[in-house]
Amino acid sequence: MKSYKTIFSVILLAICFSCTSQPSAQTVKHEGEKAANSDKIEVYYFHFTARCVTCLTIEAKAKEYLEALYPNLVKNGLLSFQSLNLEDDAVKPLAKRLGVSGQCLLIVKGDQKIDLTNEGFLYAMVKPDKFKEIINEKVDGLLIR
Repeated sequence: MKSYKTIFSVILLAICFSCTSQPSAQTVKHEGEKAANSDKIEVYYFHFTARCVTCLTIEAKAKEYLEALYPNLVKNGLLSFQSLNLEDDAVKPLAKRLGVSGQCLLIVKGDQKIDLTNEGFLYAMVKPDKFKEIINEKVDGLLIR
């Protein structure tokens, strides 16, 4: 039984590191960048065409949790979720503006950017409630400001 846990851990780590994630930069302020609507919270899931099960789960869970936790904000257009393929030429200017070069999950409000990529890979599949809790905490923190 112990060897199965070890094998599972190794496989899980291999899956996580096979995807191109970016280092976490919890909250970063960008000087000179102004959002059209600084009250709006935009959640972006940047990915490549080829994706693993974990990558697909992060996207699905993030969208599900945002819609469940903040239905009024979503309905009123104050919170949006977009899944964007980095291989699409139309996405490249936004990715460049946000400093994205690889797969990542970002929450953006005005000049604030919160990177939840690492948390997504750690928790979306094995501890989805923890992932939901982190999303809730980060979005709530932006609502207070």
